[in-house]
Formats: sequence, C-alpha cells, structure tokens
Amino acid sequence: MTIINKGIGGDIVTGHQRRWTDDVLRHKPDWLSIMIGINDLHTELGNHPDVVTPEIYENAYDDILCRTKERLPDCGILLIEPFYISMETSPNSLRHRVLELLPAYIRVVHQMSEKHETRLVKTHEMFMRLLRHHDSDTFCPEPIHPNPTGHLAIAEEVYAALSK
Repeated sequence: MTIINKGIGGDIVTGHQRRWTDDVLRHKPDWLSIMIGINDLHTELGNHPDVVTPEIYENAYDDILCRTKERLPDCGILLIEPFYISMETSPNSLRHRVLELLPAYIRVVHQMSEKHETRLVKTHEMFMRLLRHHDSDTFCPEPIHPNPTGHLAIAEEVYAALSK
C-alpha cells in the first residue's frame, strides 16, 4: 500500500482545483480521500484575498470530483467532512462564528457525496458526539489540528466507512 498526501497546510479548495491533475490524477489512485473545507470557511472571516463562499466551495469541489470520475472511473472516493472541535457558545467569539458557518460547508460535502456516490465520513458530527463526554483538549490543542487521540477518532471513522 502506498499513501500519498498532497494536502498543503492552509490551502483552499480552489488551490486543489488548480493543481488536481498534477497532484492527484496523474498518480491514478485506487482510493482517494478528500478532506478540505475549514480553510475555505476561514476565508469568510478575515482579510483573505480569495474568499470561498459555500457556492464557490461547491463548484470547485464538484469540478474536482467530476474530473476524478471521468479520468479514474474505478477509483474509490472517500469524502471527509470539515470539522471544528469546539462547543463555544459566546456569540462574539471567532469559534462561535466558525460553528455557525460550518453547516453550510458540511452540507456541500454531503451533497457531493450523494451526487458522486462516494463514501462519507461525518467527522464533525463524530466530534460533537465525543465532546458531550470529553473536553476538546482530549482531541486537539485547538479546534482544527487534532492530537494523536483526535487522529485516532478520525481513523476509526475512516475505517468504518471503508469497511462498508
């Protein structure tokens, strides 16, 4: 088994879209997992030169998946929701604003999974369930970069999705 990670920290879906052929399709993978979205969401919250609204996110994501299905019709695809490991409720906090915007991006991933008949990992839902019993530090030092325990929780969800 060979695993190739072509993610670039801080990248957005339109960045992936621009380099998809070189970074992904040319490798002709048997399986492909895609987890992108939290950086896209963050473009709406600050002074980012390329704001990625849910509509832009959907169009770019759809393009990536259409190109993949066309070039690699036998490739299995696993979509992984963007997640945010926080239960912040203060309306003036950045974390709360992220949690308010996140469902729109998650909906896009679910729509893409249904449209392109992929497997789906509901990571955000999983972390929200786990946060009912554990504090966020159990899974990450901050909301988007899991520690080993957070990665293990994701891995278990990926394994379950691939085992179906």
